[in-house]
Amino acid sequence: MKKLGRIWTEYNFIFVLLIIFLIYMVTSSGLTWSGTMNIFRHSAVIGIVALGMGLICLTGEIDLSVGSSLALTAGVSVMTFNATNSIILTLLVALVFGALCGFINGFFVGTIEMPAFIVTLATMLIYRSFAQYINQHVDKALIGGGSSVYKMDATTEAYRSLFGFGNGKLGTIPIVGLILILVTLLFVFIASNTKYGKKVYAIGSNSKAAIMSGINVPLIKVSVFTIAGLLTGLGAYLWIAMNGSADPATTGNSYEMYAIASVVLGGIAMSGGRGKILGVLFGAMSYTVVDKIIVSLKMDSLINNAIKGVILILVILIQVEGPKIRERLKIKQ
Repeated sequence: MKKLGRIWTEYNFIFVLLIIFLIYMVTSSGLTWSGTMNIFRHSAVIGIVALGMGLICLTGEIDLSVGSSLALTAGVSVMTFNATNSIILTLLVALVFGALCGFINGFFVGTIEMPAFIVTLATMLIYRSFAQYINQHVDKALIGGGSSVYKMDATTEAYRSLFGFGNGKLGTIPIVGLILILVTLLFVFIASNTKYGKKVYAIGSNSKAAIMSGINVPLIKVSVFTIAGLLTGLGAYLWIAMNGSADPATTGNSYEMYAIASVVLGGIAMSGGRGKILGVLFGAMSYTVVDKIIVSLKMDSLINNAIKGVILILVILIQVEGPKIRERLKIKQ
């Protein structure tokens, strides 16, 4: 029994996904293999963004700006593509610009020691505002012909290649889903098998003790925000590859909540220092399947975020109360 309890504690994110997926199987009609594989496609962007959020949360911090950063980076990436017609340069700009947005957050949080909640709340407003302002004040050719949406030039061979990549499959698995899996495995390795990963966990567990042990806490905090920005940049690149456009008003809207929810569903403690990066992948897919359940039940889409909010509260409640209940049971025994 103790062994089962330990397995549940360590890998509850897998069981949560399985339970949610079983509900999806029951509620959906005509579930297909292709439909199941599309879970990876629809989880790709938020999953990659959530991996960065997971690193930040492991240090005990938070980033509320990822959705706005995604919108701004996607817009800049579209303009880069329209100006250069280069897939590679567009990817590099997305990664560098996303990392820059993350670095700005990290500088104020890690170096200046401002509260992450306040800093990223401010940059959430700043980045979204810039995304909308730039859209209205640059050469209309750069944003795809004068609309309020950043549109890639669909007449070029480069566009067809990029769009084919964003919507293509390797066998039956979406390419963007494979990228999500590969990036997850990379960050699982970094978090679990490198000195850098151990420092991230140490800071989240006890920041003062980490300082006493010689860890450069400000530098690590700047780095995790920068890495999260880099991953947001990758997410922005995949977004435009999949959609061919980005709306500065709606792209990435509420993604900060979805990323945090994926992290929490994945078993990472918001207080920092505990949890597995692998869980973030399962958390992101769990949220995607919840979306599909809502659609299959033909529920009003306006209730979507309310249901996700309830799930998030329940999971955090279990995280907070679970250890207390176990301690009480130990005392009674």
